[in-house]
Amino acid sequence: MAQTLGYVALVVRDYDEALAFFTRSLGFVVIEDSVAKDRSGNEKRWVLVGPPYSRGTSLLLARASTPEEASHIGNQTGGRVFLFLHTDDFWRDYGEMLKRGVRFVKEPRQETYGTVAVFEDLYGNKWDLLELKKVTEGLV
Repeated sequence: MAQTLGYVALVVRDYDEALAFFTRSLGFVVIEDSVAKDRSGNEKRWVLVGPPYSRGTSLLLARASTPEEASHIGNQTGGRVFLFLHTDDFWRDYGEMLKRGVRFVKEPRQETYGTVAVFEDLYGNKWDLLELKKVTEGLV
């Protein structure tokens, strides 16, 4: 049986402010934005976003519904980088993100695996913008 990772839940304060950040600042697209009833009969919004043309994992924007959930907004991983946004052109996307007001907390750097810089989302979660080096097979 083949498996894939479908969604990663990101706890947010408000759906609309999160949607604005991901679509305007990062250029993501809305994959789904619908309302359905949960098991208790309450209406629940289901919001999925992701990079355009991505065939991989999507972000499920999950509005905090308890004080404990709200306490983790912006710090879902204890301050570590949480998500890794891969790109095929680091400098293009880095420049666009700067123009759109994305806050980078670590400057771009070259690593053995590629070019990377750390930015924060609207809540303070850390992300890597990352262009992986292309591996050429058969070369010594």
